[in-house]
Amino acid sequence: MLNFLANRRHTNCEGTSRRDFLKIGALGTGMLTLPDLLRARAEARAAGQSVKNTSVIWLWLGGGPTHVETFDPKMTAPAEYRSVTGEVATTIPGVTLGGTFSKMASVADKMAFVRSFAHTNSGHGGGTHWVMTGYDDRGIDNGGLPSRPSLGSIVSRSRGANNPLTGMPTYVRMGGITADGPAFLGTAFAPFDPAGQARRNMSLVVDKVRLDDRRSLLKEIDTVSREADRSRLMEGLDAFEQQAFNLVLSKSQQAFDLKYEDPRVVERYGRGLGERLLTARRLCEAGCGFVTVEYGGWDMHGNIKQGLEQRGPELDQAVAALVEDMSQRGQDEDIL
Repeated sequence: MLNFLANRRHTNCEGTSRRDFLKIGALGTGMLTLPDLLRARAEARAAGQSVKNTSVIWLWLGGGPTHVETFDPKMTAPAEYRSVTGEVATTIPGVTLGGTFSKMASVADKMAFVRSFAHTNSGHGGGTHWVMTGYDDRGIDNGGLPSRPSLGSIVSRSRGANNPLTGMPTYVRMGGITADGPAFLGTAFAPFDPAGQARRNMSLVVDKVRLDDRRSLLKEIDTVSREADRSRLMEGLDAFEQQAFNLVLSKSQQAFDLKYEDPRVVERYGRGLGERLLTARRLCEAGCGFVTVEYGGWDMHGNIKQGLEQRGPELDQAVAALVEDMSQRGQDEDIL
């Protein structure tokens, strides 16, 4: 929802002004308006592309969690190679997880564990760039900018930067990750950040009655604009300005707000990471195609046991809840 009533100086008795109207869609001083952004993204999108029904939730454990204490305990190996947190049996015969992942172990039959992935860039930035884009870039760790677009931006480019049915961004990020941007594809395919200025400006400061009545709101704004110049401004709105209104007033905006979720589901996911993964699931339901969630603090070096005991339970609860929730909702074939 778009906050076009913030910081107003002069209004009529209904609380709106022509200046308020002209601010509709503003993403911040000197930046594109929301209609401009929608227009630019539409121009960048290839014509005739169909809306896909599949999504990806990309959970990034910044710093690099230990391979052994998470998904490959190696408890039959010599003692110096075994998981220092032990292991826990899963629902899959012969497959175990690290000792802090008991909840994930209970839904392991709904997961796939790839233990063979590796790369040869030991730098945090460079390694992240490689995984996020599929390309090795040694310049990242020396202050260079990402040279390739992220997977999310590629999805946005191929599918279209906004879902034409719901208006939701195709690519959303929760927490910044090195090389999560569009690089040479251009800003039209950058991730939408719910914590950024664009999301903060999407707060419509009107009461619920007027919010639910879109026609009344548009009529009110049109009336205010005619008070200033009698120019029938609303009739001059192009399709992208109308789309901006639809996005602002759409119920799909509720996907960002967990107050619309069943409190029992929120509790099952847990706080912190759980809230972000639950939001990611809701965004995918609302039409997002690629959502990244950053959960750092995994560069543990010599404090693996203590670090896993601190970080492991939150990750365990949130991921297990997401996997089980998607399975119960029949989304496990639609959301990767």
